[in-house]
Amino acid sequence: MANLIGEGDGEHPPATADERPQAPLRTGWTTGTCAAAAAAAAYQALLTGAFPDPVTVNLPCGGSVSLPIHRCRLEPAAATASVIKDAGDDPDVTHGAEVVVTIVAAVAGHGITFHGGAGVGTVTLPGLPVAVGEPAINPGPRQMIDEALNAIAARAGTTADLQVTIAIPGGAELAERTLNGRLGIRGGLSILGTTGVVKPFSCAAWIHSLHRGVDVARASRLQHLAATTGSVSEAAVQRLYGLPDAALIDMGDFAGGLLKYLRTHPVPRLTLAGGFAKLAKLAQGQLYLHSAKSRVDLPALIHLLSSLPGGSEAAEAAAGAETAAQVLAAGDAHRVPLADAIAGEARAVAAGMLTPGTALDVLVFDRSGRLIGRAG
Repeated sequence: MANLIGEGDGEHPPATADERPQAPLRTGWTTGTCAAAAAAAAYQALLTGAFPDPVTVNLPCGGSVSLPIHRCRLEPAAATASVIKDAGDDPDVTHGAEVVVTIVAAVAGHGITFHGGAGVGTVTLPGLPVAVGEPAINPGPRQMIDEALNAIAARAGTTADLQVTIAIPGGAELAERTLNGRLGIRGGLSILGTTGVVKPFSCAAWIHSLHRGVDVARASRLQHLAATTGSVSEAAVQRLYGLPDAALIDMGDFAGGLLKYLRTHPVPRLTLAGGFAKLAKLAQGQLYLHSAKSRVDLPALIHLLSSLPGGSEAAEAAAGAETAAQVLAAGDAHRVPLADAIAGEARAVAAGMLTPGTALDVLVFDRSGRLIGRAG
């Protein structure tokens, strides 16, 4: 998701440990790097009549990269070049996509302007780093392209007065697999990348996408946000409260990344919603909820069960439990509200990370979307 700022394009959820290749991971290049390379090749052809292949561009993180040109076309006052995005070993939905850039000469003093072609989205909501109505070409890639084109112009003894149009064939379809629609980016993908490099399985990109979701909600003056651990809890909390899509934050496993951001970017009201095991981890103070990195402390969970009214017999029944679900089932069999207790403990942990003015409730749902516990 999401998918605006990050080391990579942030258009995928983090993979589980079992999904990650065991060999050393290969880095890739962002859509912004691909666009800068295609733009540089097209402008050089416009000035010299020949397309460089490969074409070399500088990276914001330092160093440079040389990328091969996939397609090119030269016209009297325009040139087009494309680069196929290589995301390395990262499971990015834009891996293999063609990034096409057309450079058109403009009148002197025009400067460099950016335009979105087919497959590149348009920003329709405030709160993002690009203004409403602009193509979803982020500031990092814009600067990278600016610097590449101005360097070429300086070497040729001219000025870069150009219209730059970026397109991604099939980008509208690919965007349906990202968080762009929820962030108010319509009609296609974003051109992204702060460093120019895609780091495989980067959690930073996902967390940044969560932050952009908060930014959009705040800019839209939404009073109530709901952060959820998955699609079932998201659908359930939306039905319960009637929230618009822009108020829904796909928190996934990154409770800490979201709560820390909300501490400095507060909202009036926040609902945290998820399954029992995920919220049990949060209740026990764990802020990254993925099974590869965190486990429910079953003895502590059983101890909590035993401390509740009528919970001693339930705790005895749960003594041999191997999963959080089995402990919950033991509590349910004895009519002990363990899910409510977990919601309360999770709420206390989360509240400790938020500003005092944020109204907070926590909802626990089962796998069918039934509400089984709440606090706040």
